[in-house]
Amino acid sequence: MFVTVAAPSGAVAGTADPTPRRRRIRPARLVPYLYVLPGVALLLIWTYSPLVQTFFLSFYDWNLLPTSPKTFVGLDNYVDVVQLPELHTAIVNTVIYVSAFLVFSLVLPIVIAMLARQVRGRMRTFYQALIFVPFLVTPVATSAVWRWLFAEQGAIATVLAGMGVDMPNVFRDADLAIWAVIVIVGWQMLGFGVLVVAAGFAGISPEYGQAASLDGAGTGTITRRITLPLLSPTIVFLALMTILLAAQWTYPIIDLLTQGGPTNSTTNIYYLLYQFGFQNFDTGISSAAGVIFFLGFGVIALVFLELQDRLSFYDN
Repeated sequence: MFVTVAAPSGAVAGTADPTPRRRRIRPARLVPYLYVLPGVALLLIWTYSPLVQTFFLSFYDWNLLPTSPKTFVGLDNYVDVVQLPELHTAIVNTVIYVSAFLVFSLVLPIVIAMLARQVRGRMRTFYQALIFVPFLVTPVATSAVWRWLFAEQGAIATVLAGMGVDMPNVFRDADLAIWAVIVIVGWQMLGFGVLVVAAGFAGISPEYGQAASLDGAGTGTITRRITLPLLSPTIVFLALMTILLAAQWTYPIIDLLTQGGPTNSTTNIYYLLYQFGFQNFDTGISSAAGVIFFLGFGVIALVFLELQDRLSFYDN
């Protein structure tokens, strides 16, 4: 027995509906995207748009004047900037800055945060806040205070003179100026490292150490085998931030105290970009150097993030 089913009106039996149904976008689904839209817009305007313009200008010779034409030179800017001795000096100084700041932003914060854990009650908060205060001081005020401290007749020179030690003007000494900048910036960044490490310690349950102490483990063993492995995500984060931001941290202090001197002994890659672009008015060279540094730091960040999963130990 066969049953014949009538085709719906407007359609031929045995054929598909020629008008596909359109999915209606519900307004409620667009709400999450509206929340992130301002952030994405600002990111495009202030980060990616200048990055694209920098890459574009790296192939031209231009002196920043609106009335001056841009001359296409291809890869000549990249060839020239790689051969500049100032670039080699800036890279070496940047490596020195990064190596020194790993002590101020990683090693010392771990030690200070571990000592702060021995302090109980409100004194711990006061102790951590006291160390964090230098991070809140503006670079201008910091430079003014340290210029007075390191002056030939300043506080440090007076104390050393009482001990029979003659201290020169460190900001005019090619061998001492870079270490003065490291001390100043390291003093400021120490509080940030302590705050991040303290937050990492707060996420570690004390039960692990208590259980290990019941099994006879000492303080050193607990720190080495339990605390530091559980703190590894924080350590990796601080190390990555130090590598990527060391040149940026030192830029304002260099600009206010040494201007890259004496004889380029304190300049870094950020200050070199400023000199190329806004002192020499060579936009092409500055943009080419900026693209090279961007790619270099991008590779470092990718390698570091790839190693993060292998080097980090997470408390699951």
